[in-house]
Amino acid sequence: MAIVLYITANPKSVKKSVGHRVGQAFLKAYRESHANDEIREINLYEEEFPIVDHDILNGWEKMRRVGITFSELSQIEQQKINALNTFTDMVASADKYVFVSPMWNWGTPPRLKAFIDSFVVIGKTFHYTENGPVGHLKGKKAIHIQVSGGIYSQGPFATMDHSHPYLKQVLNIIGIHDVEALYVEGHEFDQERADDIICKGISDAEQRATNF
Repeated sequence: MAIVLYITANPKSVKKSVGHRVGQAFLKAYRESHANDEIREINLYEEEFPIVDHDILNGWEKMRRVGITFSELSQIEQQKINALNTFTDMVASADKYVFVSPMWNWGTPPRLKAFIDSFVVIGKTFHYTENGPVGHLKGKKAIHIQVSGGIYSQGPFATMDHSHPYLKQVLNIIGIHDVEALYVEGHEFDQERADDIICKGISDAEQRATNF
């Protein structure tokens, strides 16, 4: 049995979000083809999780460079780091990851970036060596379903996509090198074909889910 972490980063409802619709199709097909797997869903616009702030950075700095133990940190530092560790451990314990997000201003939604900061943690999911970072989450896999109104996976605007390349890079750093991308894009740019583009995205998601 595998543990699958299904992460969405869109404040819109399922009815109004193409990403949610495609993601839900993926999820349904995955459940049907992997009945024994456990799926844990996280909606980053409904879930409360700590953002890395001064207290967390200060606590980490004390433990790494000063040699202070966790129990010697201030109460607020302990509370915030413990809360963050909950999400770090949740990511580390999973076997597969499904990220569903729109491209906003050519990058990731802010709460997805904040979530990434909760699990890309030195000493927990990777460590540095003289040859660069070494990830701890080896042998795992991920898929990123990215939705955008324009076309950014190829063509003249491909260099403007700072969302999927960034997510892939940080996953690589923590040891996850099997990272697929499913782009659903162009439905706002070419509105006459919007329904066809979305239907194809749903169909592709169902097929990818079966083999994921």
